[in-house]
Formats: sequence, structure tokens, C-alpha cells
Amino acid sequence: MCEDIVQVRGNRLNVRSFGCDSLPVIVFLHGFTGSVETWQPVFQYLQGRFKMIAVDLTGHGKSAVPIEPECYSMNEQIADLEELFDQLGLETFALVGYSMGGRIALAYTIRYPKRVKALILESASPGLKTELERAERRETDQKLAEKILTEGLLAFVNFWESIPLFDSQKKLSVERQKMIRQERLSQSETGLANSLLGIGTGSQPSYWNNLSSITLPVFLVTGEIDMKFVNIAREMEKYLPTVDHQTIKGAGHAIHVEKPTLFATMIEKYLLVPKKLRG
Repeated sequence: MCEDIVQVRGNRLNVRSFGCDSLPVIVFLHGFTGSVETWQPVFQYLQGRFKMIAVDLTGHGKSAVPIEPECYSMNEQIADLEELFDQLGLETFALVGYSMGGRIALAYTIRYPKRVKALILESASPGLKTELERAERRETDQKLAEKILTEGLLAFVNFWESIPLFDSQKKLSVERQKMIRQERLSQSETGLANSLLGIGTGSQPSYWNNLSSITLPVFLVTGEIDMKFVNIAREMEKYLPTVDHQTIKGAGHAIHVEKPTLFATMIEKYLLVPKKLRG
């Protein structure tokens, strides 16, 4: 395993890689409050079968924390990733994105479809359909960003851990919960606040009308407890030409956190086993 800071378009992105260059490549994009650390259990399971690359998205982990929210916009992050992949010499790869990282992965695939061999979206959405919905969400994100900056990171993490979206994580071992909490507490107030402002669901474009143009294979993974995203995935299925969707029993929003071995097994099966043999 190696980890490096890569200079990209005046930005600094932290990149962790694992595995030999000769292996099929998978790129992983984490969610809000996450980092490359979130994928480590998945890396451990898939070692020897893939070259795996995880990126700390702008404002997260060890990557740069710009003070301008505009630097976090979807267009900027997609451009950063494209330059990063060029520098890393990646021609094609499977792309995995969770939640916020899933929205970015989807947008990247729409912009650069020839790079992506397969797209795996975990608890992700194409955004909000109407401008009214987006305006309401921008207002909510603005208030949450202000809360982070005024009350501090600890107060925000305490609040974030208490929202219903993450109730299922309370069933994890105490050790695992401590690791997730430490990952959240390692973030920057500015980075999280600007992520909400720059690339929150209310700020990004809606990609619902672009789904039918994605001809590469797409795998949607959702947790059965997280019905909001189960329903979003079911609706996405109607528009995606080549799509599989699996809902995981007993899992919530972050399947790779709650059931990392199962999540890794699904990725391996999806990418390596011919469709007719997947069962």
C-alpha cells in the first residue's frame, strides 16, 4: 500500500493505492465526512485480485481544504479527477462511489464515459429533479454549514451520528464505531462546510435526464433499512440501459461500512463473473 499527495490543477489530492499495476483497476470515492480510510476493509478483502485506488475528495481527509466553496463544485471536482487519472496513467477502470462520492462518480461517468468500464453506486442519487427542491436543499445545507462553522466539529459529529440515516451503524462493534467517529473527527470544519455549499445535493445539477445515455454497466447497491435510497435506485433502474440493483438485508446507508466483506464480495462478483453466471 502507498499513499501520496498529488498536485492537480492547483489543488492537492491525497491518493491511496493498493495492489499491482497489472491487475484490473477500481477507483473508490468516499462520502461526506469520509476519507480513504473508509475503504480499507474492502481493500483487504480484494487484495490480489484488483489494483485499488481511493481518493480523499476535496475538503476531506488529507486533501486540500480550499476556502472558496466554488472549488468544491461538481465541475471542479470532475476536472480534478480527470487530471488526477491522467497523472496516474489510468486509461480505464471500474468506478465505485458512495453517497456524495456516488454523485460525483455518476457525474464523472456522464462526462468521461470512455474512462469507466463499470460504475458501482452505493446509496447514491442523480440529484434533485426540480429547482424548487434544489433551492430548499441549498437552504438546508447553508444552515448546516453555518452550524459546523459556529459550533465546531465535535458538536457537528455528535449531531451527524444521531441522524436516522446512521441508526443501523449503532449495531456495529464498539471498536468499529470508534473508528468511524475518529474518521469524522479528523475532518476540517471548513472542508465539510464548503462541501455542503459547493457540492451538496442542492448545488449540483440534476442528472436524471442523463441516465439513459449511460450505456456501460451500472450496479446499484442499497441497504434495505435505507428505503429512501432503495426507492431512488428503483427509479434509476427505469432509465439506465444496462443496470443491476441489489438491496442488502439488514444494512442501512453505508453498506461498505456495515457489511464490508459482503460489499467487497459483490464488487468482485460483479466485475469478474460473467453476468449469466452471477445468479
